[in-house]
Amino acid sequence: MAAPSSSAGFGGMSSDNAKGLALAVSSSAFIGASFIVKKMGLRRAADSGVRAGYGGYSYLVEPLWWIGMISMIVGEIANFAAYAFAPAILVTPLGALSIIISAALAHSILQEKLHTFGILGCVLCVVGSITIALHAPQERDIDSVREVWDLATEPAFLSYASIVVVAALVLIYFVVPQHGQTNIMVYIGVCSLLGSLTVMSVKALGIALKLTFSGVNQLFYPQTWAFALIVATCVSTQINYLNKGITSPFAYHVEGLLAN
Repeated sequence: MAAPSSSAGFGGMSSDNAKGLALAVSSSAFIGASFIVKKMGLRRAADSGVRAGYGGYSYLVEPLWWIGMISMIVGEIANFAAYAFAPAILVTPLGALSIIISAALAHSILQEKLHTFGILGCVLCVVGSITIALHAPQERDIDSVREVWDLATEPAFLSYASIVVVAALVLIYFVVPQHGQTNIMVYIGVCSLLGSLTVMSVKALGIALKLTFSGVNQLFYPQTWAFALIVATCVSTQINYLNKGITSPFAYHVEGLLAN
């Protein structure tokens, strides 16, 4: 039996969508701030070791980097919970709000100048996020994580996922070593490609946990653990290349484009 969905809300929005909205916004706040704190930690680590952009891992012993990492984890947990309540079409675009937070903090704390087009981009993020939040569709009820798995294993999506994985591997093994420090699109490409699979898997895992907590146990389905493995693999890879991007010469652009 499907978990009951609540239809009461405010402003024409269901209560589940409202919960997802609140969680997504709080997630953006934590994640946006985490970029700045992590970058401060990476800068400190670079002063005493090899920069992350060149393969160094001295940031792992830098407390400030871990504070930023904890902030990001809190934000990702909130984001994860948001996917359990609201449709991905509502939650994912709201992640763009972290761009505004990162830009504002980078301007005030890191003394990175925010240009006119950057300000315009922030305004567009706000307008777009509000528009999507006001017109987000209602999510259909899901009875089991197996329903999501059936959708994810349809030929069209499998073809897309295969293209994404191959493209990411090509970037990681052939493009990053040669152009990672000179081309803005390399790290962005790796994180964004894998991010598309992360969103789908996080949504599926969120649904599984929501159903489990409501009394419909999904933990004994292998599909649940398959989605969890995909999330762990994609997220760990994204974090690794995000750290490289943050310490690259075009770090400000990477933060903004990857904040979502």
